[in-house]
Amino acid sequence: MTQRAKIDTDGSGTPAEAERPVVHRVAGLTAAEVAERVARGEVNDVPVRSSRSTADIVRGNVFTRFNAIIGVLWVIMLFVAPIQDSLFGFVIIANTGIGIVQELRAKKTLDGLAVIGEARPSVRRDGVSAEISTSEIVLGDLIELGPGDKVVVDGEVAEADSLEIDESLLTGEADPVVKRPGDRMMSGSFVVAGGGAFTATKVGREAYAAQLAEEASRFTLVHSELRSGISTILKYVTWMMIPTALGLVVSQLVVKDHDFKESVARTVGGIVPMIPEGLVLLTSVAFAIGVIRLGRKQCLVQELPAIEGLARVDVVCLDKTGTLTEGGMDVTDLRLLDGADESYVRKVLGALGESDPRPNASLQAVIDAYPDAEDWRCTESLPFSSARKYSGAAFSEGDGESSTWLLGAPDVLLPAEDPALAEIDRLNQQGLRVLLLARAAGELDAPDVSAGAKATALVVLEQRLRPDAADTLSYFGDQNVAAKVISGDNAVSVGAVAGKLGLPGAEHTVDARKLPDELERMAEVLDENAVFGRVTPRQKREMVAALQSRGHTVAMTGDGVNDVLALKDADIGVSMGSGSEATRAVAQIVLLDNSFATLPSVVAEGRRVIGNITRVATLFLTKTVYSVLLAILVVVCQVEYPFLPRHLTLLSTLTIGVPAFFLALAPNKERARPHFVRRVMRYAIPAGVIAGTATFATYLLARHHYTGPGALDAETSAATLTLFLVSMWVLAIIARPYTWWRVTLVAAMGGAFLLVLVVPWLQHFFALKLVGVTMPWTAVAIAAAGAAVLELAWRWVGRRFPA
Repeated sequence: MTQRAKIDTDGSGTPAEAERPVVHRVAGLTAAEVAERVARGEVNDVPVRSSRSTADIVRGNVFTRFNAIIGVLWVIMLFVAPIQDSLFGFVIIANTGIGIVQELRAKKTLDGLAVIGEARPSVRRDGVSAEISTSEIVLGDLIELGPGDKVVVDGEVAEADSLEIDESLLTGEADPVVKRPGDRMMSGSFVVAGGGAFTATKVGREAYAAQLAEEASRFTLVHSELRSGISTILKYVTWMMIPTALGLVVSQLVVKDHDFKESVARTVGGIVPMIPEGLVLLTSVAFAIGVIRLGRKQCLVQELPAIEGLARVDVVCLDKTGTLTEGGMDVTDLRLLDGADESYVRKVLGALGESDPRPNASLQAVIDAYPDAEDWRCTESLPFSSARKYSGAAFSEGDGESSTWLLGAPDVLLPAEDPALAEIDRLNQQGLRVLLLARAAGELDAPDVSAGAKATALVVLEQRLRPDAADTLSYFGDQNVAAKVISGDNAVSVGAVAGKLGLPGAEHTVDARKLPDELERMAEVLDENAVFGRVTPRQKREMVAALQSRGHTVAMTGDGVNDVLALKDADIGVSMGSGSEATRAVAQIVLLDNSFATLPSVVAEGRRVIGNITRVATLFLTKTVYSVLLAILVVVCQVEYPFLPRHLTLLSTLTIGVPAFFLALAPNKERARPHFVRRVMRYAIPAGVIAGTATFATYLLARHHYTGPGALDAETSAATLTLFLVSMWVLAIIARPYTWWRVTLVAAMGGAFLLVLVVPWLQHFFALKLVGVTMPWTAVAIAAAGAAVLELAWRWVGRRFPA
């Protein structure tokens, strides 16, 4: 890292060396010093964990409230009833095992991707720079910085080359802070312009950012309506279940005078189905499999609910460079102004390229096109910044002359009436990017250095469109997701690029310098237009806030340091893997292969999770509602509970467990909608009430129909038949719209139940045997009536309580 110093001259053009500050390049620690610090434990050992630990995963799946309840009931049943009535316990063990395995697979995927996307700071040791893992930094290390680099530990500036640091993620202050040798550096901040190096003074858990929280999740945590909704439902279920279960216990064990073990079995049979134990499992599995699927596409999901969040997005803000266009550019033309000499201009451009040790994509294209003039020496440099839209440098030319040059946005450097802007507009309309080379009239460190600058040449750059960008924009259009292109480039040029990609509204571009400051008026302009140019980093943040004020769920994509603030404030931040460390740190989703085309896969995965969990939650909660209703009716009517645990294990497996597993993992392109709890309960409550009422009606009729020994078994079988048929109709409704595999799934579950009814040993195992003809057909008729009422109720609820 060479720090550039301003060189004064004595008027003859000869550098006055006595007045020039002497800059020493710090060598950094030696290998022996590093070894000593490692031995003392002065290492940056903060664990960067992209997922839960193995112990946390096992603990989270095993030690749950409902597992505890079911575990106690299972132990009781193992002592008082045949093994058939304890099957529900084995099902819970299997479910828990599946949950653990899937989460461990997701953890392996996440941890592998996190290593690929991990920040690797450049550290200077023994005078040599090398990239190392963040965890290998030791106290006293000299860490080099460039634009977009994240400050990973606390330290003190050792070298500064026009170094500007953004500390807004820590302090809330958006203006960059100019840093000089000796100034404090805080971890969690990032470089917006210039470069330098700093000495690590606090590492590990002593660093500022480590004390706040873990880097990637410190700033904003994605809200998961799905998880919070399920937590709300489970809370209400628990409140409802406790008094009902107590009433059932008293009814079956105290009031009814029959065999104690039989009473215990039927009591447990009434309590177990109230618990929607598989709902949490399926949600975890759906998320985990989503992570694995996206991981195969090189998409790192840093916060799991981000999958769900992106599915709810209705506005996606795209940064043009690096998202719609590829990072690289090519110089296609050099247009001289006011009779400038081409060979001289080429020397200037070559020297400007050499003046910046960390060039952006535009300057890199200039470097590739124009070699450095060896006899020119840079005496002062001004790095490019997104806020000012230009860079610059002062040179001592080979012949002793001095000059100061600026390279950047023409419409920023030139006055509005300059005739050169007309030609620039024509080039921008072709989708070309144009830089203006201008000779500054004053000193480079003057606050108005661009004032009076003389236009010398136009550098025309061609941007490479991403081959998959058009299809991705088309996908968002089909899904009713509004795409907003927000770029720091010239508005006309941005509109031309968006037009080539077929973005609707690209012909009406907006120069962000003319945007109103009021949030409400800005939101109106944003809603009405799709392409915005000359947007400053602060404006990007304000535009996200304006869209959110209109109730939009906003995703922001970007790869540059100028995107960080907007990424942080957006509902979902999406960063490119090749983007700056700062953008990757605050984004919830990182596209490691830099492919914008991966976004539709993330949206589709989120929609699959939300849509399918909404479906299966209705199945689980229908069971909870009819179980609670049956228990209440049993207590009120003072009768035996109609079912043993084995009956409800069979019903739950065929009408909920197996179908829910397939439905939860199936493709689903339904757009995610809000109000998860309301949308689930508006169907689950009437469905559960109808199923419970029909079942209890059959049970009461069967009690009057059957007498003598074995009557209770016959009554249970008739009630089980009604409950199964009504539950199957609920499943048939949930499975819509039908596809071949969904029809096959429903038919297979019906066939499995029929098999239990006709195979003698299965009849005995599940204690199910239909007696006579009258009552079984009555059960079928009641179930058919229940199904008809269910269908009517389903349609009425859809009209009366729309989602």
